Amino acid sequence: MRELTDRALDTATARGASYADARIVRRLEESISVKTGRVEGVASGESEGIGIRVIVDGAWGFASTNRLETADIEHAAAEAVRIARASATALRTPVALDDRPPAHGRFETPVEEDPFAVPLETKIADLVAADSAMRRAKDLAFTESLYGAQREWKTFAASDGSFTEQVITHVGAGIEANAVRGNDHQRRSYPDAGGGWQGAGYEYIRSLDLAGRAEPLAAEAIALLSAPQCPSGRFTIVLDPSQLYLQIHESCGHPTELDRVFGTEASYAGTSFLTTDKLASSFRYGSELIDIVADATAPGGMGTFGWDDEGVAAQAVPLVREGIFVGYLSSRETAPRIGRRSGGAMRADGWNRIPLIRMTNINLLPKPGMSLEEIVADTDDGLYLASNRSWSIDDRRLNFQFATEVAYEIKGGKLGRLFRNPTYTGITPEFWRSCDAVGDERSYRMLGTPNCGKGEPGQVGHVGHAVSGARFRDVQVGVGKW
Repeated sequence: MRELTDRALDTATARGASYADARIVRRLEESISVKTGRVEGVASGESEGIGIRVIVDGAWGFASTNRLETADIEHAAAEAVRIARASATALRTPVALDDRPPAHGRFETPVEEDPFAVPLETKIADLVAADSAMRRAKDLAFTESLYGAQREWKTFAASDGSFTEQVITHVGAGIEANAVRGNDHQRRSYPDAGGGWQGAGYEYIRSLDLAGRAEPLAAEAIALLSAPQCPSGRFTIVLDPSQLYLQIHESCGHPTELDRVFGTEASYAGTSFLTTDKLASSFRYGSELIDIVADATAPGGMGTFGWDDEGVAAQAVPLVREGIFVGYLSSRETAPRIGRRSGGAMRADGWNRIPLIRMTNINLLPKPGMSLEEIVADTDDGLYLASNRSWSIDDRRLNFQFATEVAYEIKGGKLGRLFRNPTYTGITPEFWRSCDAVGDERSYRMLGTPNCGKGEPGQVGHVGHAVSGARFRDVQVGVGKW
């Protein structure tokens, strides 16, 4: 691989690049789906190629090829230089990168049981067993079980002498029970809508105990058909980790992406209300209980790695400290614009895409004192919301609305009746300022999002979120007509 990356870098610099980097990425993917007792699909895929990024006359250029022959790599490097030189003719501000040290080393996701070595029959049997357990509830309309795995072998080299190698493995699985009566459709998912995902091996799938969780899940989906509509009004709500992680993703992770702040994602992903003046003014983002960190070193996270796709070492970057906004997800190009160094958040969706600022693991740190169960016990009157069903948020990540699969009434510190079709809405900083309890380490767990979209052409990012559940006061619940 070093010979191939050297060829790309030598060609780029010889043709006038002041900086160049090259990524060789081989990706292996596998997915399985089972629906109502039948194997709906089994798919696997593999791709390999090289992406070459250069700076010429202060402008970026990028080109890629799936042919790892000398002539093809040289052609791609020369094409990247041509694109950069053409882009420089319309340049407004020359690219300036921070001075990160050259990157060297190897990183590999810790894996106890290689998911790609587990027999296909075993993986299918595990899904079928979970699906069969759900279908013991006779009144279900349909059931779904899914599994997915991805592994990337990534080699990075840059003209400053950097050379790193990484092997990154992600796996996920989940089950879903669906009940229908007339026009009413209710579902319950485990461990999360769309499955639970981690940077791990098949041991994570076994730890989920899908078959063991299936029957109670199915029973709850059926019970929701007869449950009363969730009431509307101002309520105290407690968010389960299965919902809280997505709240963090949408209203904390995306607005802290510095490229959005500077407008480079405005036409597709949107901008951000967290403009740079808020960083300088110690903007109060949430209550004093809110500590949010972008941690690319967190165990089990899908945003965990050794180096990002610019060769910046993985690190933990504070975003919110004791409720005060203190930092962004940044790159070598954007960080100097606010007087900082890159936090290592640049990643690309494969070899044929240019790196973008992406979330790593955006974690709400636990607070000593109360477990999630104790937070419920400390709540006299409220609602417990779990498992996202839908969401909507504006382009600046300010006004949001979420629907969850289920709500449980909290009365006198105990979980009570089920409610169906719960929704809640708010304004991001007002919502986070209303937080008056965050769970401790006992309920802290890593969840993941395997399908975060960004960029044109579109890219899919794998990101992580570790959370422990939290309580929020005076939240508007019920935003629809039923």
